[in-house]
Parts: sequence; structure tokens; C-alpha cells
Amino acid sequence: MDLTPLRSYAESLDSQDPLASFRARFVIADPQLIYLDGNSLGRMTLASQARAQHLLDQEWGRDLIRGWNDNWWEAPVRVGEKIAQLVGAAAGQVIACDTVSINLFKLSASALALCSGRTRIVTDTLNFPSDLYILQGLVRMLGNRHVILRIGSQDGDITPDLGALAAAIDENTALVTLSHVTFKSGYLYDMAAVTEIAHRKGALVLWDLSHSAGALPVGLDACNADFAIGCTYKYLNGGPGAPAFLYVRKELQEQVFSPICGWWGQNAPFAFGLDYTPAPGMRRFLTGSQPILSLLAMEAALDPVLEAGMLALRAKSVRLSEYLINLSDVLLVPLGFSLGSPRSADQRGSHISLRHKEGYRINRALIEQMQLLPDFREPDNLRLGLTPLYTSFGEVWEGVDRIRRVVEEKRYAQYPLDRLTVT
Repeated sequence: MDLTPLRSYAESLDSQDPLASFRARFVIADPQLIYLDGNSLGRMTLASQARAQHLLDQEWGRDLIRGWNDNWWEAPVRVGEKIAQLVGAAAGQVIACDTVSINLFKLSASALALCSGRTRIVTDTLNFPSDLYILQGLVRMLGNRHVILRIGSQDGDITPDLGALAAAIDENTALVTLSHVTFKSGYLYDMAAVTEIAHRKGALVLWDLSHSAGALPVGLDACNADFAIGCTYKYLNGGPGAPAFLYVRKELQEQVFSPICGWWGQNAPFAFGLDYTPAPGMRRFLTGSQPILSLLAMEAALDPVLEAGMLALRAKSVRLSEYLINLSDVLLVPLGFSLGSPRSADQRGSHISLRHKEGYRINRALIEQMQLLPDFREPDNLRLGLTPLYTSFGEVWEGVDRIRRVVEEKRYAQYPLDRLTVT
């Protein structure tokens, strides 16, 4: 097969891309490396690199403790307001702090306290496992009074069983908590529809935005969401372990009480009173001292996302994923691959899973021999992240072609079936 027309088409798409210039604002240390794992860890922005250096040399190195009054203390609120613009939230409802798991614990505990007469928690088997672990630990801590109901899938973990989900949400349901975009297949829930179903039964809803924030428009306020959490190191390019964020609908903020009463969430932290009084609004969800170096480096990474705009980012994401799926249909399906993500763009986020029985060994061969970085998710998912700010159509073409070569040349056969610790 002559592949020249496919390569030429990718070049033409890049020449027409209105977001192409944003790639120059990222650190691209190796132009030969095809990076398709921004759904796990985004690239570093030049702005973050410069901000981190300034933090080390000037704000910490020179100013020392004076930095707290200059701009450090207010950073969780300030950064939260930037993130709010990306997830469809009005001011005063998002704060940057802690980790996704800690924030999930805080908000889930708050939700169950608000619905003290109800005992059912509804989630699904497509949710990120650590979210399920947090829920299980919370249930044990509360004396096993609650039951976690996990809805499955009818098509091999690609799409959830929506009928079963609706049926599971009843008058005894306290909390529905789901990943807005599922981590394996990239399935995109209809946030408004699910939230409405839950609210009709009197249940609260908590959305995990880790695989959607920065990749597609999220309308938390428009969907009348109650709570949300999310990370910043994927499509928001905040860096490894960058602080997470949480959202609480304005009408609920004075009704909830964070179960972790940290000194940053105290109404008057520097009065050093011996009894805890929660701060008003979102500050009550802060715990201990925040990681200022990573928080402010992450803040700098938000500016390109805000500048590009979520509608433009989503439009490019859809074009990238459609192109990848089309290439896969032509070049990879004949080699034993199948699509592990919804085919409809309306039902998926910004990563594509390609399934193959040798997915793990193919992934290793791509990383170690072909200068292609995807990732692997059990049992057979080769996951390809498409980050609109810096992923080009040419990279998608080259990435698919390298996958083709690994399989056709059987390079994967050199690797054992045993898994490395990090996949």
C-alpha cells in the first residue's frame, strides 16, 4: 500500500490548524519523539518552566517567608477561579488543593452527611479504581452502613449500561459518583442527563473531571452539578503530582462540612484558636499547607488553555480522534486491532483506546524501540491521548504508522508477557 497520500493529508490538516502555533509554547526536548500520553501527564509549558525557575531563584530563594503575603497564601483561590472558567463554573465555586483522592473523600463524606437517611452509593465499574477505593474506605469508616452499587457494561467495558444506571438510582440513593470521561475507553457521560435523573430521586452527584477538564467543555453550572473533583496534570499540563481541584455548588457550600478540619480551612487560621470554625465558602475545603511550588507552576500552565478556549480545543480534539480512528480502520484493524472507544465523537473524550491481544507487548516495543509514548491499560488497551494544544495531525499519522510497523515486523514478540510495575 502506498502510504504517501495518508502522510500528505496529515500535513494538509496541520497547515489548516488554527491552534498549531500553541505547540511552540511547550518544551519539546526531542522532536523525534511522538508523545501520545498527555491524558496521563501533559507536556511542560515554557511558562511553567520559567515560573518554576522564578519561584526557586526569587520567591523562595530571595524573598523567603515574605512570599506568603506576596501571592502564595491566596493561590488556591486564585488558581481555582482560573480552573472554574474551564469547567463552566461561576466564581466562588472552585478551589485548587490537595489530591483527587483526598478531595473525593472530603466531598463524598460531605454528601453522605447531607443525605444521612439514605444508604446507597451508585457508581460504575468503568470508574477509576482509586475512586472506588476511596468510597470503600469511607464506607468502612462509617460503620458499613452504606452500600456501593457498581453498574457494569454490556460491550466489553467501552460504554456503561445506562439503563441499569438509571434503574439503580432510587429514593435510597445518597450519592451518584462517576468519571465524566472514563479512563479506559474514553466514554463521555451526558452530565446533564445523569444529574437530572439523580436529582429527581433526591440524590446528590459528584463528577470526576480528571479526563475531561482541559479537553472538552464542561458545564458544571449549566448541568446543575452538586460536586466535582479533577486533576491538573493531564490536559491542564500542571506537572507530575500537581494539585487537584474541587467544585461545590454555591447553594450547598454552607450546608457541608469538610471531614478534614485543616488549619487552612479554619475561619481565622492565624488567630490560632483551639476550636475549629470553618471558613466561609470554598476555603473550608482546604486542609494543610499547600504545595506552593507545584501549585504556582501549574497556574502558569493554565494560561494557554484559557487563551485557546474550550470550544476550539474540543473542535480540534474531535478532528484528531476522527483522523486517528480512520487511520486505524485502514492500517491497524487488518492487524488484529479493534476500537476500544465509542465511535461517536459525542460519546468520547480526548483519548482513544485500541485493543489488541498483544497490547502490552506492543506498548513496550513502541516505547523502547519506536520513540512513541502511549500507555497500556488492562487487559488489552493501547491508550492514545490527543492533547489539542500540542498534538499535531502529523504526529497522529506517524504514531499509527509506528504501531503498524511494530506489529507487522513482530517487534513485540521480543518482550515477555510479565508486566513492568508502571504500564
